[in-house]
Amino acid sequence: MTTTDLEIIKALAEEGNMRKAAERLFLSQPALSQRLQSIEKEWGTLLFIRSQKGLETTSAGELVVAYANETITRKEETFEQIASMADKVHGTLKIACASIVGQTWLPKVLKEFVAHYPDAKISLMTGWSSEIVQALYNGDAHVGIVRGQVDWKSRKTYLFRDRLYLVDHEITSIDELQETDRPFIQFKSDSNYYMEIQRWWQRHFAQKPGRQITVDQIETCKQLALNGIGYAILPSITLTGEEPVNRVPLLNNEEEFELTRDTWLIGYESSFALKQVDAFAQIVQSHAEKNQKDSDL
Repeated sequence: MTTTDLEIIKALAEEGNMRKAAERLFLSQPALSQRLQSIEKEWGTLLFIRSQKGLETTSAGELVVAYANETITRKEETFEQIASMADKVHGTLKIACASIVGQTWLPKVLKEFVAHYPDAKISLMTGWSSEIVQALYNGDAHVGIVRGQVDWKSRKTYLFRDRLYLVDHEITSIDELQETDRPFIQFKSDSNYYMEIQRWWQRHFAQKPGRQITVDQIETCKQLALNGIGYAILPSITLTGEEPVNRVPLLNNEEEFELTRDTWLIGYESSFALKQVDAFAQIVQSHAEKNQKDSDL
């Protein structure tokens, strides 16, 4: 089978739909159907059957799909190994990044990386920090960018720290939270961040917030707060400083310091031996240092 045939098998299995697979492969449906017939003829069996749900993989097809995936992955790994021996930075850079960082800080980093290394490819996944760690364990990413306290035994590089703020149109001090009837807008996040906020609240108040709104994305949480629906606790990385709202830093009454959130670059040492990963790490470190200087001003 050719590389293109392997990619066709992979796309059909992942999409489960002839039209979507054709769009992904930049082929017409008739052309894709004809290629599939040729591939099945070569294997001497049906690999997919059409049903009301779309394309379903046959038992024989599952074996061929596994073969295709393993072959494609092995080819990519071989290219990466060859690339690491050459002076030119290319190959695929696989990044797993905490969603907040991926939406706010990382795009500027990737813009510089792409400008410096146009031959490199980028594969980016975002999620909670716990999901990032799992992606590294599974070999789905070369490097991860995580938030908060993460137990990682291999390379772990500190990037920057951002403050946590209470954001609201009306509330101007933490003390007002004891009497306000305004809803507390929260976003779903990894358990570390959630517990950090819960511990802070318990240290300051004898009872939980009276009214709460929970959303699934931090950007939705931010927009609700900016539109005056309630108050939210947001990390400074999500704020430009020009929003028309009050920003009240979260302080620890016992120790009198601002509550903060750290960001880290993590990965296995073997991954940093790849040129595209090493180049990315250097650009990340440069931006992190600039970010911290701007924060200190």
